[in-house]
Amino acid sequence: MSKTAETLPIAKGPRIKDALDHARAAAQELHGALSDAVAKRGGAIKGDLESVPLKAKAVVDSIGKSMSAQNAAAKQSLGEATNYPQATAAHATEALKSSGRAAETSIQKALTDARTSVQKISEAVAAKRSAAPTLQLKK
Repeated sequence: MSKTAETLPIAKGPRIKDALDHARAAAQELHGALSDAVAKRGGAIKGDLESVPLKAKAVVDSIGKSMSAQNAAAKQSLGEATNYPQATAAHATEALKSSGRAAETSIQKALTDARTSVQKISEAVAAKRSAAPTLQLKK
């Protein structure tokens, strides 16, 4: 596979408004890919696991692009979120190199890290929204 992180398709749609939303969509896509891989058995899972490091890099790159425009609370959550895609990629690579129970354990760790990454990015989105000015209705 010669695709770079920049060429991987990331979900786009009406809910993708800015770089932070893009980071969350990329993390959700990574988590979804791992969830799909867990549901598969045998050789079918190998292809899914091989794409995980590239998807994880896309998440980290996306987080990095959105960091500078965030408030302190969002930056803290994003800083924490950066570690999890990297760990996800490491666990996926471990799973490819092992078999049996060891592979299953690595896949479960990768899935947990991907889920935590989504959670941390969602916390950053919430922090950004809570810091946003609110509209006041005139009476």
